[in-house]
Amino acid sequence: MKARKVTGLDPDGTLADNVARIVLTRLDELCAFMPRAEDPEEVEALHDMRIAAKRLRYILELHHGNFGPYAADAAKRAKQLQSVIGEIHDCDVTIPRVGELLDEARRADIAAIRARAAGQDDIEPALAAATPHAEAYQGLEAMRSYLQARRELLFEGFLRTWLELQREGFRPRLEFALGERPATITPSSQDGNVAREEPHLPSG
Repeated sequence: MKARKVTGLDPDGTLADNVARIVLTRLDELCAFMPRAEDPEEVEALHDMRIAAKRLRYILELHHGNFGPYAADAAKRAKQLQSVIGEIHDCDVTIPRVGELLDEARRADIAAIRARAAGQDDIEPALAAATPHAEAYQGLEAMRSYLQARRELLFEGFLRTWLELQREGFRPRLEFALGERPATITPSSQDGNVAREEPHLPSG
């Protein structure tokens, strides 16, 4: 998923102000996938939401010290969201692969049955007994059932996590934290307090 473009960056502005713009863009990007990602059939939307959560998490992990205390908490929450969606994504990738293996086994057994009936006008049911992959079907079907059940359970966990984020005010609290800035005064010295400027982005 292509990242949403960040607008309004100011090379002459403070680092905190510019990072805040990036965080707000990444936050908007994440929240925009809901409510579409609440649909368990919207696999692509959920996958893209995981990427958006990762981008938000990384920028907050790097720069949460420039903002209020909740910015660090928000990084952890974004990581939690990314993690549960990532587990769902693993199921979404693996389930089709198991289906492909089942199809391959069936095709191989069809070919084996036809080979046994070579030269005949029809195929006797007895020729279908003890096909080469008969035992593999059971294992693969069990694996697919397990993955589908796990996917459903993890998806319920994703919905609970998102609901928890809404209840704790994830978005407004992070937006508020972006407006909070740590004190910029160094500890007292013999010469008195010395103001410490915020770092600026390079102009070049």
